[in-house]
Amino acid sequence: MTPPGPPEPPGPLGTPIRRTAAAALAVLAVLVIALLGDSLAQTGTGELEIPAAGGITVLRLLVCTALAIHIGELAGVRMAGDGPLPRRWSLPAAVTGFAASAGLLVLLSALSGLKLSTVYGLREGRLLLITANAFVLAALCAATRHHGLATLPLAAAVGAEAMRAHPETYSPAVGIGLTVVHLTAASLWFGTLLYVLRTMRLRGGGRDVLLRYARMAGWLFAALAVTGTFSTLRRLPLDGLFTTAYGRVLLVKLALFGVTALLALTARRRLMRGADAQPPARVELGVLGAVVVVSALLTVVPDPHWLLP
Repeated sequence: MTPPGPPEPPGPLGTPIRRTAAAALAVLAVLVIALLGDSLAQTGTGELEIPAAGGITVLRLLVCTALAIHIGELAGVRMAGDGPLPRRWSLPAAVTGFAASAGLLVLLSALSGLKLSTVYGLREGRLLLITANAFVLAALCAATRHHGLATLPLAAAVGAEAMRAHPETYSPAVGIGLTVVHLTAASLWFGTLLYVLRTMRLRGGGRDVLLRYARMAGWLFAALAVTGTFSTLRRLPLDGLFTTAYGRVLLVKLALFGVTALLALTARRRLMRGADAQPPARVELGVLGAVVVVSALLTVVPDPHWLLP
C-alpha cells in the first residue's frame, strides 16, 4: 500500500499562497517607492528635500486610492447589471480616506509647529478638513442604502484635492479644472476596472460587464491624455524634464501610462474577438496601481514652476 503523500497546498498548485506572496511583495514595493521615491528623484537636482516626504506620499496615496475605490464602485454597480455583486468596499475606503486626510492634518501641524486649531485656518488645512469631512459623509452614505448620495461628498473631496494641488496665482481656475477632470477620470479608470474584475471573478464570467467598461474606458483615456498634456505644458518647462524631480517622476508616469494603454488595447481586441480579455485586464489594473503610486509621489516633489526661470 502506497503511503500517503504530503498534503496538497490550497488551490491549484498553491495559487492562494502565491497570490498572498505577490500581494505582500506589491505592498512592500509600494512602501519603498513612496518612502524613497522623492529622494531618488531629487538626486543631483539641487532641490531642497521636502520634510516628511515619504509619510506625505503614503497618506496621499491612501487618499487617492480611497477616492478611486469608492468612485469606481459607484460606477461599477451601474455597469454590473443583473446578477450577484461583490462585497462593497466603499465604506472601508471612505474610512481610510478620512484617516489619511486626518493624518495629513496632524502631519501639517507637526511640521509647521502650529496647533491644529491654527492649521485649520491655513489654506492647506482648510482643504484637508474639507476632504476629511467629505469622506465622513461618504462613509455615512455607504453605511446606508443610499449609496449613490456619496457622489456629492466625493465630488467635494475631488475639488478640494484639485485646489490643494494648484496654489499658484496664475490662472488657478484653469489648473483646478484640469485636475478635477484628470483626477475623476483616473479614479473611474482604476476603481471601475477593479470592481468589474471582481464582479467577473464572482460570476465566473461576465463579458458584457467588461464590454460596457471598455466603452467608457476609451473616453477616460482621452480625458486623461488631454488634461495631462495641458497640465504638464502649464507646469513643467521642457528644459526641466530631466533636471527636476517633477520631470523625472512625470517621465516614469508617462511610461507606465503608455504601458497601460497598450494593455487596454490588447484587452479590447481580445474582447472583440470573443477571447478571454481578463488576463491583460488584470495586468492593466496592476500597472494602473503603479500609476496611482507615482501620481501620489508627483504631488510631493517640488513644483518646477517655482524653480525654473
